Amino acid sequence: MTYFNDPNSRQYARITGALYLLIAVSGGFAIAYVPSELFVAADPATTFQNISQRRGLFNLGIAGDVVMMLSEVVITAMLFFMFRAVSPALSLAAAFARLSMAIVMAGMLFFHVAALTLVDPTSGLTSFSMDQRLELAGVMLEVHNAGVWVWQLFFTLHLAVLGWLVAKSGKYPVLLGWAMTIGAFGYLLDSMSSFAFPDAGMLGYLTIALLVVVTFAEIGFALWLLIVGPRQDDRQMRANAAIA
Repeated sequence: MTYFNDPNSRQYARITGALYLLIAVSGGFAIAYVPSELFVAADPATTFQNISQRRGLFNLGIAGDVVMMLSEVVITAMLFFMFRAVSPALSLAAAFARLSMAIVMAGMLFFHVAALTLVDPTSGLTSFSMDQRLELAGVMLEVHNAGVWVWQLFFTLHLAVLGWLVAKSGKYPVLLGWAMTIGAFGYLLDSMSSFAFPDAGMLGYLTIALLVVVTFAEIGFALWLLIVGPRQDDRQMRANAAIA
């Protein structure tokens, strides 16, 4: 576990990069792929029929959520210590924002469980007809979906601050940092367009463009951590040379 003791080491960076990619894969599977296969907008009956027929895929999606959220806790702490030297206050703010996002994601799972309980014929809710259960289950899914708008607000703050820290650290490519900061607002615009401006076409195009930027920036940062690691300043390089 000594690899976790030096936030400036390449081993530490590689673990952080690996966690970042694990979150990207598990999150993409649970948040994007599984809902695209099972969920039908404004049609809870078809949605729950799909879930009952492909319960294994649904459970794998839950597992992906769990892997992602547990990894978020670890990477939040690692990123905080990695950039604490740049700005302790902003590094802590970024950590709080990312942890808040993970907490909202965890809370969203309760509404999935509530929806599944409502449509389960063995749940014992005999005072409700199946049509009433489906309507209530649909409401639970909408609340779950609204949680996405909330966690994206926290993620916007996290990425905007993290990008600034990356750009100012002197140890990672400045372009990746600023791309992360600018692209972060794609998540904010996505929440705004989904909740307040669903028919704003131009806003949607801008949102997509920013999300593409931030996605490439995050993946690029993760790969840089995994493959290259932090740059060493001149004093550290001289110290390493003297030790050698």
